[in-house]
Amino acid sequence: MRVVIAEDSVLLREGLTRLLSDRGLEVVAGVGDGESLLRAVGELAASGALPDVVVADVRMPPTHTDEGVRACVALRGRYPELGVLVLSQYVEQSYASELLAGSTRGIGYLLKDRVAEVREFVDAVVRVAGGGTALDPEVVQQLLIRSRRGDALAGLTPREREVLGLMAEGRTNAAVARQLVVSDGAVEKHVSNIFLKLGLAQSPEDHRRVLAVLRYLDS
Repeated sequence: MRVVIAEDSVLLREGLTRLLSDRGLEVVAGVGDGESLLRAVGELAASGALPDVVVADVRMPPTHTDEGVRACVALRGRYPELGVLVLSQYVEQSYASELLAGSTRGIGYLLKDRVAEVREFVDAVVRVAGGGTALDPEVVQQLLIRSRRGDALAGLTPREREVLGLMAEGRTNAAVARQLVVSDGAVEKHVSNIFLKLGLAQSPEDHRRVLAVLRYLDS
């Protein structure tokens, strides 16, 4: 089994190389940034030796934001058969969603803490290389939460979504009414329906309008 490792920390990259090599996997390249990852896999593919799986950090130079995951998404577009396992310090929903937007065959997303659980990590690498999926339980939980929030917003009518969008702009009910050319009472009814559909019960400890806007922005 042939592996490419993309990790800007030399210590961690060498550690992963040793860990996988000791268990019979062949690490054919180790790089420290997204561009080098694209280049290394491209050169291997051109020589007829496309690796089975890439293990990459989400954040890499030069900006340490999303270079790793973007490189992985690009590689999957070029080589759909290539397994991709990304590692992250913590759950980054947008990156996980982007990676999982296409086929989930041969896809993995693990928190770096899982690397310490050697058997579990190696099993994940092998599983992804074989076309399986390896998702950290915390990643699954966060994606389910996001999905449930999106489903709740999907239950809003077009007019209710329009009202919520104006609320997110900081508009008062009176301002929303003027914008939509409806009565204040109609807006109040829409707002009440929004609270109900989003499961936002009245509480002295919570500001339902703010919570509704946060749900909207998070979706």
